[in-house]
Amino acid sequence: MNWHLPTDLPSDEAAVVEREAQVWRPLADAARELVDLCVMSDVEEDEVRAAHADVETAVARLRKVRRTQTLGQEHLTGGRRRPWGNPVIGLRNPIAPPLAVRSDPSGRAETDFHCGAPYEGPPGLVHGGVVSLLLDQVLGHAVGAAGRPGMTGTLTIVYRQGTPLGDLRIEAWIDREEGIKTWAKAHVIGPNGVTAEAEGVFILPRAVREQQTS
Repeated sequence: MNWHLPTDLPSDEAAVVEREAQVWRPLADAARELVDLCVMSDVEEDEVRAAHADVETAVARLRKVRRTQTLGQEHLTGGRRRPWGNPVIGLRNPIAPPLAVRSDPSGRAETDFHCGAPYEGPPGLVHGGVVSLLLDQVLGHAVGAAGRPGMTGTLTIVYRQGTPLGDLRIEAWIDREEGIKTWAKAHVIGPNGVTAEAEGVFILPRAVREQQTS
C-alpha cells in the first residue's frame, strides 16, 4: 500500500504525533533489543529468571489499557500513526528491523537496513520468508510513490544465494503499468551481490479507482 503519509498536518496534531513517537519509539527499540538478546544472550540462569520477572512487570504495566483496534484500523485513511504497527517499518513494532524506506515519484524506492539473529533461518542467513516480507514492503513503497498504491496480487521471489545476516540493501522500481495493475521489481543486495530478486503485481484498490474517476 501507499505509505506516503501527509506532511501538512495541523501544528497541534503534528505535535501530538511527535510526542507519541518520542514516547513509544524508545520502548519499541528496547523491546527490539530484548528480542535480540532472547536469542543471543548467554547470561547465567539466575539472570534469565530475573530478566523474566522484569519483563512480566513491564507487561503488567502495558496491559492496563489495550486498544480495541489496531493502529492500521484506527488510522485507516492515512493518518501518520497507521504504519506504526507494521512488521517491517513499524515505529511501535519490535519485530520490525525497522526499515526506513526512501522513495520518489518516479516509482523507485530503496532502503539500507540490518537483519540480526532474530531473523535467522538457515545458519547465518536471513529466513527466506523474511526476505520475501521485506521485498514485498519495499515494492509497495515504489508503487505508492508513483501514485499507484496497490494490494499485492502476486509476488514471485527468486533466491540467487543465501542472504547473510547483517547489513543489507533493497532497491525497488516500477517495471510497467496496465490498467489497474502495476508490475514492480526489486532485489536484495548483500556484501557479495544480489541475493534475491522479486517481481510483484499490485492491484489498484477499488476505493482508489472510484476516487480517481469521481
